[in-house]
Amino acid sequence: MPYTPIVATLGYVLSPDRKRVLMVHRNARAHDHHLGKYNGLGGKIEPDEDVLAGMRREIREEAEIECTALTLRGTISWPGFGKHGEDWLGFLFLVTAYEGTPPSRNAEGALEWIERDRLLELPLWEGDRHFLPLVFDDDPRPFHGVMPYRDGRMVSWAFSR
Repeated sequence: MPYTPIVATLGYVLSPDRKRVLMVHRNARAHDHHLGKYNGLGGKIEPDEDVLAGMRREIREEAEIECTALTLRGTISWPGFGKHGEDWLGFLFLVTAYEGTPPSRNAEGALEWIERDRLLELPLWEGDRHFLPLVFDDDPRPFHGVMPYRDGRMVSWAFSR
């Protein structure tokens, strides 16, 4: 069976001093697959856009800011991650410069600036704890990982650079 994932972006916006990260606390919709968790910003790629354009659009929609500097930090294949077991393929970006001021919330929940060294203390998807350190490390090479999920739980994690 061919691998036909949902293609998406996931971005982490750094504060100007690079000490904090803009996260969404998914607490606005009762039936949200991510309810209660903190996450970066992003979403599905539209058929007529590339992943960079999709990342910029998602951040514009979710945080009302314009990305002026962003770097691809990695890709992750998430077989079985979706609410109904769908496969996802994510392109992860680090946003190091932007214009505008994010609101305090969006349709998904509260937008919060979190200290980088506190990220792993938050209620996150279990798998995020494995790849988030790679998003913020000093290695300039992007990582490429695979993280299968089954029944809403991470099964394994492997990556290469």
